[in-house]
Amino acid sequence: MRTCEEPRPPNGQSPIALAAGQSEYGFAEKVVEGMFIVVNSITIKIHSKAFHASFELWQLQGYSVNPNWQQSDLRLTRITDPQRGEVLTFKELTWQTLRIEADATDNGDQDPITTPLRLITNQGRIQISLKRRTKDCNVMASKLMFLLDDLLWVLTDSQLKAMMKYAESLSEAMEKSAQQRKSLAPESVQVRVMIWITQQSWSQPFTVSPNASSIGQYFDKHDMKESSYHLLISRLDLHICDDSHTRESGTLKHGMLGGAIQLTFRRMAFDYYPFHRAGDACKHWVRYSEAMETRGQWAKKLVGEFQSKIEKL
Repeated sequence: MRTCEEPRPPNGQSPIALAAGQSEYGFAEKVVEGMFIVVNSITIKIHSKAFHASFELWQLQGYSVNPNWQQSDLRLTRITDPQRGEVLTFKELTWQTLRIEADATDNGDQDPITTPLRLITNQGRIQISLKRRTKDCNVMASKLMFLLDDLLWVLTDSQLKAMMKYAESLSEAMEKSAQQRKSLAPESVQVRVMIWITQQSWSQPFTVSPNASSIGQYFDKHDMKESSYHLLISRLDLHICDDSHTRESGTLKHGMLGGAIQLTFRRMAFDYYPFHRAGDACKHWVRYSEAMETRGQWAKKLVGEFQSKIEKL
């Protein structure tokens, strides 16, 4: 894989559906989704202007699961609501070992002495939820959860500085990609809002049909209101060591190493909602709590003040 200088256009319709001669979610999509994939070893190499990295996975498995993240009948791994014209699908990826390594590219822009960044983890898994339109298979929302067990990571200060440089080198490409997503987001957000309003107006008349009501309630229970990305680490032991020293004429000038710091995090979680608008409700968030209500009122107040200033201008 190679980072792009300019973001590519959206993928458009599903290639599986187009290859099967169909334009909507149908038999071909269901067949591909039902596959159980086992890969003994996989290596992914990423090239960038400032660094190159590699991801190595062993005993990778990918399969469909039900909304409770359990393997079951394939018919229970998707939820289709004909009234909304949407379908929910659930996937899980597991592996035994993950090895990540990153090093600076020898292009003259980086420091001559760099320390490769390495991370080896034990088994983990990724849970993927997708919401798509049935008429064209376009993804309307997605939810990705990256789950790791106990993780031990030893970092030197030079590795920490190198990691910050790697992140800085990717910031420009990520910013361009974010701008592209935001430029395309308003239309999809408006569509979702209109669908939600329509659903609210339909909720009363359709209570007569028990089947439609049960499907709608089951869909609402596992629906994704907006795209989100999550990282959950059960336990993280982070050791940061100081290996700074100066060399003069090929000999070590200061042989004594500096200090070290150990940080232990339990149940550390990161939640990212890229399309969430200021002042919108947060009740559908994964780790929603009543404390967020105060934050929501504060955000609405700030948005209202900002809008009033804009109107005056």
